[in-house]
Amino acid sequence: MELKDCLVRPIITEKTTTCLGNERTYAFEVGVDANKIDIKNAIETFYGVTVESVRTIVVRGKIKRFGRYYGKRKNWKKAYVTVAEGNSIPLLEA
Repeated sequence: MELKDCLVRPIITEKTTTCLGNERTYAFEVGVDANKIDIKNAIETFYGVTVESVRTIVVRGKIKRFGRYYGKRKNWKKAYVTVAEGNSIPLLEA
């Protein structure tokens, strides 16, 4: 998997901004096929920081109604990345 396919977008929510201030943790939407090593390499390459740990979650798509028909949203993967002490990602800080 290429590094550009690994990271989709950063996730900016109330929960992630709380973690950002306290634990040096950032959240990213990543490719479903990406593993922790790919995610770590992509973050270190693009943002120039040292990554301590990566935690991943597969978010299951919800079943939704479209008129009288039911459909399912796609599954996606989220990664919580903790950077080393003294490092930060300046693009994501508010």
